[in-house]
Amino acid sequence: MIVQLTDRGVVEVTGAESVSFLQGLVSNDVALASPGRAVWAALLTPQGKWLADFFIMAEGERLLLECEAGHAAMLTKTLSRYRLRSKVALRDVSAEFAVHVVWGEIPVLADAIIAPDPRLPAAGFRVLAASPLGDTAIVADWHAHRIALGLPDGSRDMEADKSVLLEAGFDELGGVSWTKGCYMGQELTARTKYRGLLKRRLVPVRVAGHLAEPGEPVMAGEQEVGTLRFGVGDTAMALLRLDAIGADGLRCGNATLVAVLPEWMRAKAAE
Repeated sequence: MIVQLTDRGVVEVTGAESVSFLQGLVSNDVALASPGRAVWAALLTPQGKWLADFFIMAEGERLLLECEAGHAAMLTKTLSRYRLRSKVALRDVSAEFAVHVVWGEIPVLADAIIAPDPRLPAAGFRVLAASPLGDTAIVADWHAHRIALGLPDGSRDMEADKSVLLEAGFDELGGVSWTKGCYMGQELTARTKYRGLLKRRLVPVRVAGHLAEPGEPVMAGEQEVGTLRFGVGDTAMALLRLDAIGADGLRCGNATLVAVLPEWMRAKAAE
């Protein structure tokens, strides 16, 4: 299936020091990005909270950050603040690309920048093309697919200045390098992992009843145990306390929720 994601944009990073520049700012190992291999990474606040995430793709001498369209200008401006004497240039080139996801049967795609989604093989491929490829599915199909896989989708499922990477599976899904060295926000990310400080997880839930709006509280009895995030049809993502993930009788609005954890996810409550 092919779906164009019209709410995605692209930031171009060029210059002799592009890799080393990004390496000190984002959560993953930028040096791993190469033709046909994408890297999933996030930009954090100095306090370690999520600001944006993106797929880093390599084409020739440039790196392309495939991101939310609404984040392209912010990423260009924010990253440029840290440029100092680095030999890099940043530019919002969203108008040059049509961003697609492809999963299931993979067609032959010519004249496109394509790489497997680095999070899970079942997520398919990320594709940047000069023009739309022609959809064979709708955006809601993509969201149903990625929610079933437990994959977060930026600000639909996370909150700027609030969300912690490990809540959204960045560890298990390969969005964090634990070996590359320092980057902005590393201290909180490492402390959360090594001290076992994680208290909540972003998990897929099956919804029976009317799907509430994102941000509505998830209740267990009279106690608030989480928050609903983005959903489509009878499935959604929800940020839940670890001790509530396996609980019966979760509710959000007039709907009941049941967490359905994908195989890759580790979500055990701390003892």
